[in-house]
Amino acid sequence: MSKARQVDWRKAHASPVVFVSGSEEFFASRAIRAVREELKTVDAALEIHELDAADYTAGTLLNLTSPSLFAEPRLVIVRGVERCSDDFITDGIRYLDSPTEDTTVIIRHNSSSVRGKKLVDSLRENHMVIEIACAELKKDADRQAFVQSEFAGAERKIQPAAVRALLDAFADDTAELAAACSQLLMDSADTITEAIVERYYSGRIETNAFKVADAALAGRAGEALSLLRHALATGADPVPLVAAISMKVRQLARVFGNRSASAASLGMAPWQLDKARKELVGWSDDGLAAAIMALADADAAAKGAERDPVYSLEKLIHLIAHKGENRS
Repeated sequence: MSKARQVDWRKAHASPVVFVSGSEEFFASRAIRAVREELKTVDAALEIHELDAADYTAGTLLNLTSPSLFAEPRLVIVRGVERCSDDFITDGIRYLDSPTEDTTVIIRHNSSSVRGKKLVDSLRENHMVIEIACAELKKDADRQAFVQSEFAGAERKIQPAAVRALLDAFADDTAELAAACSQLLMDSADTITEAIVERYYSGRIETNAFKVADAALAGRAGEALSLLRHALATGADPVPLVAAISMKVRQLARVFGNRSASAASLGMAPWQLDKARKELVGWSDDGLAAAIMALADADAAAKGAERDPVYSLEKLIHLIAHKGENRS
Protein backbone atom coordinates (compact mmCIF):
# COMPACT_ATOMS: atom_id res chain seq x y z
CA MET A 1 0.00 0.00 0.00
CA SER A 2 1.22 3.48 -0.87
CA LYS A 3 2.64 5.53 1.99
CA ALA A 4 2.54 8.74 -0.02
CA ARG A 5 -0.55 10.83 0.68
CA GLN A 6 -2.99 11.08 -2.22
CA VAL A 7 -4.16 14.66 -2.86
CA ASP A 8 -6.76 15.88 -5.36
CA TRP A 9 -5.30 18.27 -7.95
CA ARG A 10 -7.75 20.95 -6.80
CA LYS A 11 -6.24 20.77 -3.31
CA ALA A 12 -2.58 20.75 -4.31
CA HIS A 13 -0.28 22.14 -1.62
CA ALA A 14 3.38 22.28 -0.77
CA SER A 15 5.22 19.34 0.73
CA PRO A 16 8.91 18.35 0.85
CA VAL A 17 8.31 16.29 -2.30
CA VAL A 18 5.28 16.60 -4.58
CA PHE A 19 4.80 13.83 -7.14
CA VAL A 20 2.49 14.93 -9.98
CA SER A 21 1.47 11.89 -12.03
CA GLY A 22 -0.96 11.21 -14.85
CA SER A 23 -1.55 12.23 -18.46
CA GLU A 24 -3.84 15.28 -18.08
CA GLU A 25 -1.45 18.18 -18.53
CA PHE A 26 -4.05 20.82 -17.67
CA PHE A 27 -4.65 19.39 -14.19
CA ALA A 28 -0.91 18.93 -13.68
CA SER A 29 -0.23 22.54 -14.65
CA ARG A 30 -2.89 23.81 -12.26
CA ALA A 31 -1.49 21.70 -9.43
CA ILE A 32 2.09 22.85 -10.02
CA ARG A 33 0.97 26.48 -10.27
CA ALA A 34 -0.97 26.17 -7.01
CA VAL A 35 2.10 24.89 -5.16
CA ARG A 36 4.32 27.60 -6.66
CA GLU A 37 1.85 30.37 -5.75
CA GLU A 38 1.46 29.04 -2.21
CA LEU A 39 5.22 29.11 -1.68
CA LYS A 40 5.58 32.60 -3.22
CA THR A 41 2.84 33.87 -0.93
CA VAL A 42 4.83 32.66 2.05
CA ASP A 43 8.07 34.20 0.75
CA ALA A 44 8.25 36.39 -2.36
CA ALA A 45 12.00 35.74 -2.55
CA LEU A 46 11.41 32.06 -3.37
CA GLU A 47 14.14 30.61 -5.62
CA ILE A 48 12.63 28.62 -8.47
CA HIS A 49 14.63 26.14 -10.56
CA GLU A 50 13.22 24.09 -13.46
CA LEU A 51 14.90 20.93 -14.77
CA ASP A 52 14.25 18.66 -17.74
CA ALA A 53 14.75 15.10 -16.50
CA ALA A 54 15.71 13.91 -19.99
CA ASP A 55 18.82 16.13 -19.98
CA TYR A 56 19.64 15.65 -16.31
CA THR A 57 23.26 15.18 -15.28
CA ALA A 58 24.46 13.60 -12.05
CA GLY A 59 24.56 15.82 -8.98
CA THR A 60 22.34 18.63 -10.30
CA LEU A 61 19.38 17.98 -7.98
CA LEU A 62 21.60 17.50 -4.95
CA ASN A 63 23.51 20.72 -5.71
CA LEU A 64 20.31 22.77 -6.13
CA THR A 65 18.82 21.44 -2.92
CA SER A 66 21.89 21.41 -0.69
CA PRO A 67 21.43 23.36 2.57
CA SER A 68 22.42 27.02 2.24
CA LEU A 69 23.84 29.39 4.84
CA PHE A 70 20.70 31.56 5.01
CA ALA A 71 18.17 28.75 4.41
CA GLU A 72 16.46 30.52 1.52
CA PRO A 73 13.23 28.79 0.44
CA ARG A 74 13.58 26.94 -2.85
CA LEU A 75 11.32 25.22 -5.34
CA VAL A 76 12.74 22.72 -7.82
CA ILE A 77 10.39 21.57 -10.58
CA VAL A 78 11.52 18.50 -12.52
CA ARG A 79 9.54 17.82 -15.69
CA GLY A 80 9.63 14.97 -18.18
CA VAL A 81 10.44 12.23 -15.70
CA GLU A 82 8.86 9.72 -18.11
CA ARG A 83 11.98 10.46 -20.26
CA CYS A 84 14.49 10.80 -17.42
CA SER A 85 18.16 9.89 -17.48
CA ASP A 86 19.56 7.13 -15.31
CA ASP A 87 21.37 9.80 -13.29
CA PHE A 88 18.07 11.38 -12.29
CA ILE A 89 16.67 8.06 -11.09
CA THR A 90 19.75 7.56 -8.92
CA ASP A 91 19.78 11.11 -7.52
CA GLY A 92 16.02 11.21 -7.06
CA ILE A 93 15.99 8.05 -4.94
CA ARG A 94 18.96 9.34 -2.96
CA TYR A 95 17.23 12.67 -2.31
CA LEU A 96 14.16 10.91 -0.92
CA ASP A 97 16.29 9.51 1.90
CA SER A 98 16.89 13.01 3.25
CA PRO A 99 14.86 15.86 1.72
CA THR A 100 16.26 19.34 2.38
CA GLU A 101 14.46 21.62 4.82
CA ASP A 102 12.89 24.78 3.29
CA THR A 103 12.94 23.12 -0.14
CA THR A 104 10.06 21.74 -2.19
CA VAL A 105 10.76 19.38 -5.08
CA ILE A 106 8.01 18.75 -7.64
CA ILE A 107 8.47 15.66 -9.80
CA ARG A 108 6.27 15.49 -12.90
CA HIS A 109 5.72 12.13 -14.64
CA ASN A 110 2.97 11.97 -17.28
CA SER A 111 2.60 8.16 -17.05
CA SER A 112 3.15 7.75 -20.82
CA SER A 113 5.90 5.20 -20.19
CA VAL A 114 7.30 2.98 -17.44
CA ARG A 115 10.58 4.87 -17.54
CA GLY A 116 11.67 5.73 -14.00
CA LYS A 117 9.52 3.01 -12.41
CA LYS A 118 12.06 2.42 -9.64
CA LEU A 119 11.91 6.12 -8.71
CA VAL A 120 8.10 6.18 -8.98
CA ASP A 121 7.87 3.19 -6.64
CA SER A 122 10.20 4.93 -4.18
CA LEU A 123 8.08 8.08 -4.30
CA ARG A 124 4.92 6.13 -3.52
CA GLU A 125 6.58 4.32 -0.64
CA ASN A 126 7.72 7.53 1.07
CA HIS A 127 5.48 9.10 3.73
CA MET A 128 6.98 12.56 3.12
CA VAL A 129 5.64 12.59 -0.45
CA ILE A 130 2.22 13.70 -1.62
CA GLU A 131 0.98 12.33 -4.95
CA ILE A 132 -1.34 14.40 -7.13
CA ALA A 133 -2.86 12.07 -9.71
CA CYS A 134 -3.95 13.92 -12.86
CA ALA A 135 -5.89 11.35 -14.84
CA GLU A 136 -7.26 12.21 -18.27
CA LEU A 137 -11.03 12.75 -18.50
CA LYS A 138 -11.92 9.87 -20.80
CA LYS A 139 -15.58 9.30 -19.94
CA ASP A 140 -18.44 11.66 -20.58
CA ALA A 141 -19.51 11.28 -16.95
CA ASP A 142 -16.05 12.43 -15.81
CA ARG A 143 -16.25 15.53 -18.00
CA GLN A 144 -19.72 16.31 -16.67
CA ALA A 145 -18.44 15.96 -13.11
CA PHE A 146 -15.52 18.26 -13.93
CA VAL A 147 -17.80 21.04 -15.22
CA GLN A 148 -20.17 20.68 -12.29
CA SER A 149 -17.28 20.81 -9.81
CA GLU A 150 -15.89 23.98 -11.44
CA PHE A 151 -19.19 25.74 -10.76
CA ALA A 152 -19.77 24.12 -7.37
CA GLY A 153 -16.30 25.24 -6.26
CA ALA A 154 -17.27 28.82 -7.10
CA GLU A 155 -20.65 28.34 -5.38
CA ARG A 156 -22.49 28.90 -8.66
CA LYS A 157 -25.26 26.92 -10.37
CA ILE A 158 -25.37 25.52 -13.89
CA GLN A 159 -28.28 23.71 -15.49
CA PRO A 160 -27.74 20.13 -16.79
CA ALA A 161 -28.65 21.27 -20.33
CA ALA A 162 -25.99 23.97 -20.08
CA VAL A 163 -23.42 21.36 -19.00
CA ARG A 164 -24.36 19.27 -22.03
CA ALA A 165 -24.01 22.27 -24.35
CA LEU A 166 -20.55 23.03 -22.95
CA LEU A 167 -19.42 19.45 -23.45
CA ASP A 168 -20.73 19.47 -27.02
CA ALA A 169 -18.71 22.62 -27.71
CA PHE A 170 -15.49 21.56 -25.94
CA ALA A 171 -15.47 17.79 -26.13
CA ASP A 172 -11.76 17.18 -26.64
CA ASP A 173 -9.74 19.81 -24.78
CA THR A 174 -9.87 20.02 -20.99
CA ALA A 175 -7.97 23.33 -20.92
CA GLU A 176 -10.45 24.96 -23.31
CA LEU A 177 -13.36 23.48 -21.34
CA ALA A 178 -11.96 24.94 -18.11
CA ALA A 179 -11.42 28.32 -19.77
CA ALA A 180 -15.02 28.30 -20.96
CA CYS A 181 -16.19 27.55 -17.42
CA SER A 182 -14.11 30.45 -16.11
CA GLN A 183 -15.64 32.82 -18.64
CA LEU A 184 -19.16 31.70 -17.78
CA LEU A 185 -18.42 32.17 -14.08
CA MET A 186 -17.92 35.86 -14.81
CA ASP A 187 -21.48 36.11 -16.12
CA SER A 188 -23.81 37.87 -13.68
CA ALA A 189 -26.65 35.33 -14.01
CA ASP A 190 -27.57 33.43 -10.84
CA THR A 191 -27.79 30.18 -12.83
CA ILE A 192 -25.97 29.41 -16.07
CA THR A 193 -28.51 28.16 -18.62
CA GLU A 194 -28.19 26.53 -22.02
CA ALA A 195 -29.18 29.85 -23.61
CA ILE A 196 -26.25 31.59 -21.90
CA VAL A 197 -23.83 28.93 -23.14
CA GLU A 198 -25.22 29.32 -26.66
CA ARG A 199 -24.81 33.09 -26.42
CA TYR A 200 -21.13 32.79 -25.52
CA TYR A 201 -20.16 29.83 -27.67
CA SER A 202 -22.71 29.52 -30.47
CA GLY A 203 -19.98 29.77 -33.10
CA ARG A 204 -17.94 27.03 -31.43
CA ILE A 205 -20.97 24.83 -30.95
CA GLU A 206 -22.16 25.24 -34.53
CA THR A 207 -18.82 24.25 -36.00
CA ASN A 208 -18.25 21.32 -33.68
CA ALA A 209 -17.88 18.02 -35.57
CA PHE A 210 -20.49 16.34 -33.40
CA LYS A 211 -23.02 18.98 -34.42
CA VAL A 212 -22.34 18.11 -38.05
CA ALA A 213 -22.83 14.42 -37.31
CA ASP A 214 -25.98 15.02 -35.25
CA ALA A 215 -27.59 17.06 -38.05
CA ALA A 216 -26.74 14.37 -40.60
CA LEU A 217 -28.06 11.55 -38.40
CA ALA A 218 -31.26 13.52 -37.89
CA GLY A 219 -31.72 13.60 -41.67
CA ARG A 220 -31.04 17.34 -42.00
CA ALA A 221 -28.62 17.11 -44.93
CA GLY A 222 -28.71 20.81 -45.79
CA GLU A 223 -27.98 21.89 -42.22
CA ALA A 224 -25.21 19.30 -41.82
CA LEU A 225 -23.49 20.42 -45.04
CA SER A 226 -23.81 24.08 -44.03
CA LEU A 227 -22.25 23.37 -40.62
CA LEU A 228 -19.51 21.33 -42.26
CA ARG A 229 -18.61 24.11 -44.71
CA HIS A 230 -18.64 26.67 -41.93
CA ALA A 231 -16.34 24.48 -39.82
CA LEU A 232 -13.90 24.05 -42.70
CA ALA A 233 -14.02 27.76 -43.53
CA THR A 234 -13.05 28.63 -39.95
CA GLY A 235 -10.00 26.36 -39.97
CA ALA A 236 -11.28 22.92 -38.91
CA ASP A 237 -9.19 20.02 -40.22
CA PRO A 238 -11.00 17.22 -42.13
CA VAL A 239 -9.22 14.45 -40.18
CA PRO A 240 -10.78 15.11 -36.73
CA LEU A 241 -14.12 15.87 -38.43
CA VAL A 242 -14.11 12.41 -40.01
CA ALA A 243 -13.01 10.86 -36.71
CA ALA A 244 -15.92 12.44 -34.83
CA ILE A 245 -18.45 11.34 -37.45
CA SER A 246 -16.91 7.87 -37.45
CA MET A 247 -17.37 7.58 -33.68
CA LYS A 248 -21.08 8.43 -33.99
CA VAL A 249 -21.70 5.97 -36.85
CA ARG A 250 -19.81 3.17 -35.12
CA GLN A 251 -21.94 3.74 -32.03
CA LEU A 252 -25.00 3.22 -34.22
CA ALA A 253 -23.51 0.01 -35.61
CA ARG A 254 -22.84 -1.37 -32.12
CA VAL A 255 -26.38 -0.61 -30.97
CA PHE A 256 -27.90 -1.91 -34.23
CA GLY A 257 -26.57 -5.38 -33.54
CA ASN A 258 -27.24 -5.27 -29.77
CA ARG A 259 -30.45 -3.33 -29.28
CA SER A 260 -31.19 -4.88 -25.88
CA ALA A 261 -27.66 -4.50 -24.50
CA SER A 262 -26.88 -2.17 -21.60
CA ALA A 263 -25.00 1.08 -22.03
CA ALA A 264 -22.10 -0.21 -19.91
CA SER A 265 -21.65 -3.35 -22.02
CA LEU A 266 -21.49 -1.21 -25.16
CA GLY A 267 -19.01 1.24 -23.61
CA MET A 268 -21.48 4.11 -23.82
CA ALA A 269 -23.15 6.54 -21.46
CA PRO A 270 -26.91 5.93 -20.94
CA TRP A 271 -27.81 9.16 -22.75
CA GLN A 272 -25.65 8.10 -25.71
CA LEU A 273 -27.44 4.76 -25.91
CA ASP A 274 -30.89 6.39 -25.80
CA LYS A 275 -29.88 8.83 -28.52
CA ALA A 276 -28.40 6.10 -30.72
CA ARG A 277 -31.60 4.03 -30.48
CA LYS A 278 -33.65 7.00 -31.68
CA GLU A 279 -31.21 7.77 -34.50
CA LEU A 280 -31.33 4.15 -35.73
CA VAL A 281 -34.94 4.47 -36.88
CA GLY A 282 -34.99 3.93 -40.64
CA TRP A 283 -31.53 2.40 -40.92
CA SER A 284 -30.92 -1.02 -42.52
CA ASP A 285 -27.99 -3.44 -42.53
CA ASP A 286 -27.08 -2.37 -46.06
CA GLY A 287 -27.39 1.32 -45.16
CA LEU A 288 -25.01 1.02 -42.19
CA ALA A 289 -22.56 -1.01 -44.26
CA ALA A 290 -22.61 1.66 -46.97
CA ALA A 291 -22.01 4.41 -44.39
CA ILE A 292 -19.09 2.55 -42.84
CA MET A 293 -17.50 2.03 -46.28
CA ALA A 294 -17.97 5.73 -47.06
CA LEU A 295 -16.33 6.55 -43.74
CA ALA A 296 -13.27 4.55 -44.71
CA ASP A 297 -13.09 6.40 -48.04
CA ALA A 298 -13.48 9.81 -46.35
CA ASP A 299 -10.82 8.94 -43.76
CA ALA A 300 -8.35 7.93 -46.47
CA ALA A 301 -9.13 11.07 -48.46
CA ALA A 302 -8.65 13.30 -45.41
CA LYS A 303 -5.26 11.70 -44.79
CA GLY A 304 -3.99 12.42 -48.29
CA ALA A 305 -5.31 9.68 -50.56
CA GLU A 306 -7.26 12.22 -52.60
CA ARG A 307 -6.64 15.80 -53.64
CA ASP A 308 -10.08 16.96 -52.51
CA PRO A 309 -10.95 15.44 -49.12
CA VAL A 310 -13.86 17.85 -48.72
CA TYR A 311 -15.75 16.22 -51.61
CA SER A 312 -15.54 12.78 -49.94
CA LEU A 313 -16.63 14.31 -46.64
CA GLU A 314 -19.65 15.98 -48.23
CA LYS A 315 -20.61 12.68 -49.94
CA LEU A 316 -20.40 10.98 -46.55
CA ILE A 317 -22.64 13.57 -44.89
CA HIS A 318 -25.21 13.24 -47.68
CA LEU A 319 -25.19 9.44 -47.38
CA ILE A 320 -25.63 9.50 -43.60
CA ALA A 321 -28.49 12.00 -43.84
CA HIS A 322 -30.29 9.56 -46.14
CA LYS A 323 -29.79 6.53 -43.88
CA GLY A 324 -27.09 5.01 -46.10
CA GLU A 325 -29.11 5.24 -49.29
CA ASN A 326 -27.24 6.86 -52.17
CA ARG A 327 -29.83 9.38 -53.36
CA SER A 328 -29.00 12.08 -55.84
